[in-house]
Amino acid sequence: MSANKSVLSRTISTPAILLVLLLAIALIAKIAGSGPFERTVTELFIRVVLVVGLYIFIGNSGVMSFGHVGFMCLGAYGTAWLTIPPAMKKFTLTGLPDFVLMHQAPLVVSLALAPLLAAAFALIVGRVLMRLAGIAASIATFAMLAVINVVYSNWETVTGATSSVVGIPMYTGVWLSFAGAVFAVFVAYAYGISRFGLALRAARDEAIAARASGVDIERQRLIAFVISAFVIGVAGVLYAHFLGVINPDAFYLGLTFISLSMLVVGGMGSLSGAVVGVVAISAMIESLRALEKGVSFGEASISIPNGVQEIAIGVAMIVILIFRPSGLMRNRELRWRKWPFERASWKV
Repeated sequence: MSANKSVLSRTISTPAILLVLLLAIALIAKIAGSGPFERTVTELFIRVVLVVGLYIFIGNSGVMSFGHVGFMCLGAYGTAWLTIPPAMKKFTLTGLPDFVLMHQAPLVVSLALAPLLAAAFALIVGRVLMRLAGIAASIATFAMLAVINVVYSNWETVTGATSSVVGIPMYTGVWLSFAGAVFAVFVAYAYGISRFGLALRAARDEAIAARASGVDIERQRLIAFVISAFVIGVAGVLYAHFLGVINPDAFYLGLTFISLSMLVVGGMGSLSGAVVGVVAISAMIESLRALEKGVSFGEASISIPNGVQEIAIGVAMIVILIFRPSGLMRNRELRWRKWPFERASWKV
């Protein structure tokens, strides 16, 4: 019994430590009392939701996906349809069904329904995509993202096409985005220690042995695909209510590159790596943004050309892949142990 409690305490320590880390960042933002800094931290928490959602599928299945940002698009537009005041929807989104067009849902309803839209779409397309593996699966997920982008960029009466959808209530602040990040971390943790997560990681590492043991690999990938889509749909809801305005191009290649960079830099094989990667890359991005605007030292001013942050992220990915292919966390989890970085006991 005591041994089981010891193992449980070690596994629970990972989400507990990540919770403390995220809470510390939130408290620093509130104590600092700076509006721009609070917005930066809010955006960081939204990125945590997105990247942890990516980890749920990529980290456990080993299949690289370039299309998950599409689920963020579905969540963002889903909450826009539900929460924009009817008076505005009647003029800008005339193609919506009457029961959506004539009503405005509260945030709590939107937080449930909009991610469900993303999960339902993932369930439909995943039944086909999850039969693929390797580079074929990765290309197929990118094709899915391209289809979503093209449809949303041309469906004028429902999505506004390439025009921005405005009038979304701006609910998302530090604490709401913090709650979303905590939700994502605990969903990823719960899935990781479940029999579904264990089975998928077994299939990732030894596909032939796992199939011989009765693991339905396609089904396990589909479960992870749907769960990750729901979590990323939550990120889309938070993002839409953070900016108050959305358009399809915000959920395409740029966001895909940044989110995958964060996962790769932190380490695709661990939940801690997903969170650490977001914090590390976000700190780099904000530092470079400050330098692009110019930093004054007395009478002198130092600035760097615009666009350097994208180059820096690319260089960081190359360096990590060369010198530490498993990321900053080396596929390990944070633990309450003598050694701070202990390999996850619930990994296969």
